[in-house]
Amino acid sequence: MSLEKQSAARAAVEEVKEGMLVGLGTGSTAAYAISFLGEKVRNGLNITAIPTSEASKQQAEAEGILLTDFEHTIRIDLCIDGADEIDSELNMIKGGGGALLREKIVAASAKRYLIIIDSSKQVETLGAFPLPVEVIPFGWQVVLGKLEGMNARPELRKSGGQPFVTDEGNYIIDCSFKSILEPAQLETDLNRIPGVVENGLFTGMCDRMIMGMGDQIFSKERR
Repeated sequence: MSLEKQSAARAAVEEVKEGMLVGLGTGSTAAYAISFLGEKVRNGLNITAIPTSEASKQQAEAEGILLTDFEHTIRIDLCIDGADEIDSELNMIKGGGGALLREKIVAASAKRYLIIIDSSKQVETLGAFPLPVEVIPFGWQVVLGKLEGMNARPELRKSGGQPFVTDEGNYIIDCSFKSILEPAQLETDLNRIPGVVENGLFTGMCDRMIMGMGDQIFSKERR
């Protein structure tokens, strides 16, 4: 799968042009894109970037990519990121790496949002991958109870026996809905629960999907 990820990432990076402000995603596939962007920067391409996580920030700095933040701009030319699942309508589950809040903020500010995946991430119906729901630490148990009432089979994400903490200091509750037939409605319903900061459903946001499949590249634009 790594070759599929690399080929999708390399194809996406070809859309980055001189002077662009680029959103840098988080995860194994996005990491390839950051690496390829670093190559282009070292070969003379001038760009600025906003990372979606501390991990992406550290990698971008190591690659020599100039970084900025939303204090200096609120409009990104192009965002390149991965996905944990994506359906035929280009709705996605993201946040397996815990960066879903920053990822959604950066995606929402981008003029164009590219998603790069390997062939295992394309699904008919979202939901096999656990859906991350980011919550504030205070009262997370209350949110978990609400999610149990939605038949989500929620589970607090842990790391080293302790609650996993996001870059924004929040917790994540992973939900096993199994089959999400109305992702846009569920995205809205989850965000109405007091204590929920954001969730990993990204609906109506992806402009183009680039997928590596074997030694080929497949692309799909949002209708």
